[in-house]
Amino acid sequence: MSARVRAPSASTGILNRDGPDTGDGVTPLGSRPASGADDSLEHTFASGRDAMDCGVAVRAGSNLPAVGGYNQAVILDAVRRATEGVSRVEVAASTGLSAQTVTNIVRRLMDDGLVVEAGTKVNGVGKPRTILRLEPHGRFAVGVHLDPSVITLVLLDLAGEVVAHRTLRTTPEAKASRTVARIVRAVLALISRAGVSPSRVMGVGIAAPGPIDVTTGVVLNPPLLTGWHDVPLRDELADAFGLPVILEKDVTAAAIAELWMDTAGERSDMIFMYCGTGVGVGAVSRGEVMRGFSNNAGDIGSVIVGDVSGDDADEPSNRRGRLGWALSPRLMVEEAIARGVVAGDAMTMTSAEVASAFAEMMVSDSDPRVAGLVDDAVTDIAQAMLILVNLLDVDHVVFGGPYFAPLSDAVLSRVPDMVMGSSLYRLPHAVTFSESAIGDDVAAIGAACLVLDHTLSPRAQGLLIPR
Repeated sequence: MSARVRAPSASTGILNRDGPDTGDGVTPLGSRPASGADDSLEHTFASGRDAMDCGVAVRAGSNLPAVGGYNQAVILDAVRRATEGVSRVEVAASTGLSAQTVTNIVRRLMDDGLVVEAGTKVNGVGKPRTILRLEPHGRFAVGVHLDPSVITLVLLDLAGEVVAHRTLRTTPEAKASRTVARIVRAVLALISRAGVSPSRVMGVGIAAPGPIDVTTGVVLNPPLLTGWHDVPLRDELADAFGLPVILEKDVTAAAIAELWMDTAGERSDMIFMYCGTGVGVGAVSRGEVMRGFSNNAGDIGSVIVGDVSGDDADEPSNRRGRLGWALSPRLMVEEAIARGVVAGDAMTMTSAEVASAFAEMMVSDSDPRVAGLVDDAVTDIAQAMLILVNLLDVDHVVFGGPYFAPLSDAVLSRVPDMVMGSSLYRLPHAVTFSESAIGDDVAAIGAACLVLDHTLSPRAQGLLIPR
């Protein structure tokens, strides 16, 4: 089972069902032209397999008429990965498609505004070859990350560049219907302020904390979102926007963002560790995201770390009992308050106040009281990473998320030696540890990449004849 795309229905959407907070009467975005560019794009969106994994190698195409949508995705993928541009001859050679098929599809892609000609290149004797490039502003995708303390929204172009960005503070206790209505209003405002025509927005990707049900598009019961229980988030947003919507677990979306930006294929076996209000990992093996049976893989909050003994090992007060507690920003701030580093009551602080206090205490990392907290966090992360790299046999670990930056220097300078220098390290190769270059918005960008990937990446399973 894998991530599913939900197309909009004829419903009026959440904005006209929920009273004063949700009764904006907003017109859905998905009022598309009856024919033209969006027809072929919609076919691409609707075809292929449901999984959103980003591959690395250029896929081979087929010259059969019945697979035009697949071949279009093959060519788009080949053009996208050629960052310096690529000729039609080179596309035909890399995809295995005939020159005539490539010419016909490229013409259609140019008519649709997805590909442009960008000069010529001399390659030996003969006529110079015309270079093809992706048209970044041919289409756009929206990504939303629902975190217990902050909602992040991004608008990406076809090249994966962030065109617009916005964050909204929230709380874990916020009522789901109010939060969903805020997301809808914020997305519409984001698109409008970016000056992007709604007809060029392909869809919306949502990254949410698990557990989720990707088949029904429901956010089930995230432990850190106490105001959420069995919320049909995907369908409500699809009806509100009038666009296809994809729901994915947040750490999986973050791993997808790393894959999407990794055009060189250097992170095809990778762990992405997300450090936010909670912690989690997205794992990649041979260029494919590992989702698990129910698409909820990646919860490492219960991994046992530290020196735990006694009968209180399962109590939240035992900060180093479980990784989720050990790296909880709120509990780390509580400990800093107990040590006299910062003032306040961590348990009554808002999410914004926790973030502020966390940043304040980390500025004082030379203070022995703070250094002890950092030492604990680094040790806990190293213990968890040693288990995971041995288990999954990866060669790259990437860290990211809004609460990782203050720990970055300590983690990246010490964790590699603590992992690979351990007597329990079992791999015959080195592991590279790095910080995400994408930034704090990695999960939101990954959610938007789901939409881009569904359009730009070929899905061979879509060629199967249904029973």
